Amino acid sequence: MRRMQQRIVRSPEETMAFAGKLAGILEPDDVLTLSGDLGAGKTVFTKGLAKGLGIQEMVSSPTFTIIKEYRSGRLPLYHMDVYRISDEEDIGLEDYFDQGGITVIEWAENIPSWLPADYLNVVITRLDEKARKITFTAHGPRSEHLYREIMKDEDTGN
Repeated sequence: MRRMQQRIVRSPEETMAFAGKLAGILEPDDVLTLSGDLGAGKTVFTKGLAKGLGIQEMVSSPTFTIIKEYRSGRLPLYHMDVYRISDEEDIGLEDYFDQGGITVIEWAENIPSWLPADYLNVVITRLDEKARKITFTAHGPRSEHLYREIMKDEDTGN
């Protein structure tokens, strides 16, 4: 069963802080997919995840390199941007899903057949210049657990 949870953030800093909290409950081989219009805040969200994982490197969008790897944190972070990739292309993205890190895929809707069976989809929608709506949808048992942890955090106001 797929469940959906929404969270409103009012600034890039709040987006990063929220993603940083999420990073604290991520485990090896978790996969997150990020969707949203250009400039919605997908890379800002990923920067927050990286900070929450203790990654020291500067995080930037992998638009032209497709994959950036960051290994200085609690877990490796594999940040992918598949905006220019189609579902028919095989560039080996799935090789990262079981390497003991966190995989974040921007524009994952372009490669639905390449996605693992279990992932947490994150959709970022621009509400105004700074505010964003972040919607989470669980796909599989591990992402369902992450979803419940996010809900628990929301229920306690932490």
